[in-house]
Amino acid sequence: MNIQRAIDRIDTTPRFTDEDAVRLNRVFRGQDTREMLANLIDDNVVGDLATVSSFGAESAVLLHLIAEVAPDLPVLFLQTGKHFPETIAYRDELATKLGLTNLRNLTPDAEALAAKDETGLRWSYDPDGCCEIRKVIPLANALVDYDATLTGRKAFQSATRANLPRFEVDTSDAHGRLKINPLIDWTAQDIQAHFEKHDLPRHPLVEQGYPSIGCAPCTNKVAPGEDPRSGRWKGWDKTECGIHTPLGEDGELPPGFDPAF
Repeated sequence: MNIQRAIDRIDTTPRFTDEDAVRLNRVFRGQDTREMLANLIDDNVVGDLATVSSFGAESAVLLHLIAEVAPDLPVLFLQTGKHFPETIAYRDELATKLGLTNLRNLTPDAEALAAKDETGLRWSYDPDGCCEIRKVIPLANALVDYDATLTGRKAFQSATRANLPRFEVDTSDAHGRLKINPLIDWTAQDIQAHFEKHDLPRHPLVEQGYPSIGCAPCTNKVAPGEDPRSGRWKGWDKTECGIHTPLGEDGELPPGFDPAF
């Protein structure tokens, strides 16, 4: 693929701009997901790249595509200490089956946990604060080493994800890191077909009524026909864990988030 002219026009110092994201969306328009991933990685289009995976209900699809192209790509997993045991077992099973060789488990700071969530029950009265300690800060620290990340977000999952592009500048990062959503235009049927075609193992909780799986205390079963993510933080005015939350204009975390966590 000859995309060097497009790549040369992208200013990656400090990193990426909204104009770069628009250009990348145009360059890769019409390419299927595997071809796009291969070109991104083989041509080093976006610099140092990693994927962030929850090893949830649909994670096997993107991880399978990555494994076919670059099994040594860093796979970042937020080991919050609150996952279902089934998720941890599934993570290990999937990494082994797909041959992923660079799984990196990100853990919250022990001192922060002792100071801010000594009882381990912060999720019950302040889920944003719990996510901040266990997800947002550990991931932010890890992403310092990367120019771009792949996500498993898909438009059909929720209204808040319906209009996301393939390439976007990560608004939670003041330095212009690129966020790439390779599966954003995949349908639920596309996902299921890929599972079946490649005989990918399923997360064991899916059959029990969990189409979207996060930490155990904040994940509930979902009735047929409901938004797949409606079981996340049920009863709270909350739709994301915070790793996709924009920073303020000054590059700081939003009000209510304590960066000292």
